[in-house]
Amino acid sequence: MASQQPDGPFADRVVFVTGAARGQGREHAVRFAEAGADVIAVDVCEQLDSVAYPMATPEDLAETVASVEKTGRRIVAERCDVRDRDRLAAIVSRGVEEFGRLDFVLANAGIMPATGPQGREINAYVDAVDIMLNGVYYTVDAALPALLDNSDGGAIVITSSAAGLKSVSTDLGTMTHGAAGYTAAKHGVVGLMRHFAASLAARNIRVNSVHPGGVATPMVLNEAMVGFITENPSFGQSQMPLMTLPMMESGSVTDAIMFLCGPAGRYITGVALPIDAGLQLR
Repeated sequence: MASQQPDGPFADRVVFVTGAARGQGREHAVRFAEAGADVIAVDVCEQLDSVAYPMATPEDLAETVASVEKTGRRIVAERCDVRDRDRLAAIVSRGVEEFGRLDFVLANAGIMPATGPQGREINAYVDAVDIMLNGVYYTVDAALPALLDNSDGGAIVITSSAAGLKSVSTDLGTMTHGAAGYTAAKHGVVGLMRHFAASLAARNIRVNSVHPGGVATPMVLNEAMVGFITENPSFGQSQMPLMTLPMMESGSVTDAIMFLCGPAGRYITGVALPIDAGLQLR
């Protein structure tokens, strides 16, 4: 689709989103496009042995592409595992060659490997750390040359979790390898966020993390998660927010990320921002 004249708060800007095929990642891509940005998007689009629920498909990524293009903005979208740093770098380079710049990096890709029999296998721990800690590092590192070339600065937002502020596991029944890996990775990216925030501040590149509670996406709304909660009531209780609000939709996370990337967030860096209706206080 031919690009229209950009309009909106992110006109002439470019955003790189990982895990963009559905859920929070798709919401981020489409909302940034609606605000005028062009999009570089990746998703693995295949099933991992450590994950008990159905993961995103190539058809899901194609739907993200169509949704972005409906806004009149451009998108470069490729299948990519965030554990592959070289491929990430190649895709970012292709997007920057087409769009001319990079302004925002949203390290969103993630899995929930705590549930089902898969969660009790050691590879659930390994995959969690490789994807949600190492993969975040590779994402930022692959995008960094383009961000540093941008004289306007930029913003990086890492999607952590309420599990970056408290443990997923609540007792022996929930102490799976996947729960340990998820908790370790989501805590670990707070350290990466602070590392990059301190290192890049002089170049006016802001770096923050967001920490959502349960979000109404396929990663949470699936049979494996229902079974895990049924078998482990303490886990379900631990995920209840203090505020009496409906379950969070992806758009609420996008709202916070757009704030952090936009002019209103220009003085905010090095912050781990809970978006959880008080869950971390429980």
